[in-house]
Amino acid sequence: MLQAGAFDIPLPGAGTRRRWEALARWGSRDLVLARLAEGHTDAVAILAEAGHPPVERRLLGVWASASEGTGLKAQPDDGRWLVSGTLRFASGARVLDTALVTADSPDGRLLLVLDLGDDAVTPVPGTWQAVGMDDSDSLDVTVGSAHVEAGAAVGPPGFYVQRPGLSVGGMGVAAVWWGGARGIVDALTTALTQRDPTEHQLAHLGACASAVTRGAAVLDRAAVAVDADPGGDHRSLSQHVRHEMEQVADEVVRRAGRITGAGPLCRDAAYARSVADLTVFVRQHHAEADLARLGRATLERRA
Repeated sequence: MLQAGAFDIPLPGAGTRRRWEALARWGSRDLVLARLAEGHTDAVAILAEAGHPPVERRLLGVWASASEGTGLKAQPDDGRWLVSGTLRFASGARVLDTALVTADSPDGRLLLVLDLGDDAVTPVPGTWQAVGMDDSDSLDVTVGSAHVEAGAAVGPPGFYVQRPGLSVGGMGVAAVWWGGARGIVDALTTALTQRDPTEHQLAHLGACASAVTRGAAVLDRAAVAVDADPGGDHRSLSQHVRHEMEQVADEVVRRAGRITGAGPLCRDAAYARSVADLTVFVRQHHAEADLARLGRATLERRA
């Protein structure tokens, strides 16, 4: 897909709806594929936002987790950065060519272009135990004293979290969740056309279809807002969108089991994988913690 130019989609703020439609389409097809594709296209957008030279003909990702005290550190060393530490949830650990990684330095948190072919970069097998999203290869990655040129820094210290594109990128991930939910609803619809469904099955299918339609409307409205103000503060909008897409995914997964029973979850590998993948992937949303931030922002606007 990279070689064929399939990832050449509009940048955020310049055709956001078409961008999210592509992400959702990949999510409907295969959430693992969509996770890696979203990471690559997000990295391309981040480099463009920073005015940094693009990294051509290489599969990219963004690794920015600092879960439970892990993360990278960068120390200045003779005009370069000496990078070390452990990153969790490094999707595509043994697949990607290059990753944009966050690293704490004496000057603040940096975003660095890290060549994953460096011998100091080591994926750790066995560090992803979930069945869902297993094929995304989201392992821990250790970095043992990798030298990164000063020019590999993307933007100034703090750029990654302070840039407007962070919130827009979060909505792009939510578009993938929505696509995964739509893919499950499509599979359910196909299955029910091959039998005489009960009224209860039809009711659950109708609720799933309604949830997906609601999610599409939210994404469309958000895309219009982003394109109208590409450099604006979309943090609250992003929280709204991500919450709504989480709700869509949760409702579809919950009702899907009531439609099918255990059969497809036990005997249809592709369907079972799609449900497991979405269940895990949507947990990038931090549930009540994210809602609390949204509530705080709501109060601050009223004050």
